[in-house]
Amino acid sequence: MEINRCVKESFSVIGKEGSTNDGRDFIQRLWQNANSHFHKIEHLAKRDEKGYIGGIWGVMSDLSRNFEPWEDNFTKGLYLAGIEVQDEADAPEGWGKWTIPGYEYLCVKCTEGNVFSKVIAYMQENGFELAGAVHEFFCPQENGQEYMLFPVRRL
Repeated sequence: MEINRCVKESFSVIGKEGSTNDGRDFIQRLWQNANSHFHKIEHLAKRDEKGYIGGIWGVMSDLSRNFEPWEDNFTKGLYLAGIEVQDEADAPEGWGKWTIPGYEYLCVKCTEGNVFSKVIAYMQENGFELAGAVHEFFCPQENGQEYMLFPVRRL
């Protein structure tokens, strides 16, 4: 598992929001909902110079919406399944919009299982602390390759 550092300035995501209070498999249900209604937000997507969507995100926050790590040993929190948009974009009815603060992250390409627990263990062994909630990034330029971003310093 390769761990790199990256910096991402503040960014906005429009998507479908849910909570761990919504029960098992709520994240999968959010993605199904977002994907089946993607046409309603596709025109809002931030795009790169080649026309690719800037990013597909599973962004997380604590229940207070302060972008702190999930609570109770990472078992309680909020999740937004969506796409990166321009900061001034408005979410259509039935969609949520979050603007995530900028952070320096430990970025990990998900090529094996248990990435979350392995990186948390790595952080503990190497003196890192989470500075916020962990996010998932699915790279459109890499056929949806998943990355996990672990914030270590708020910008």
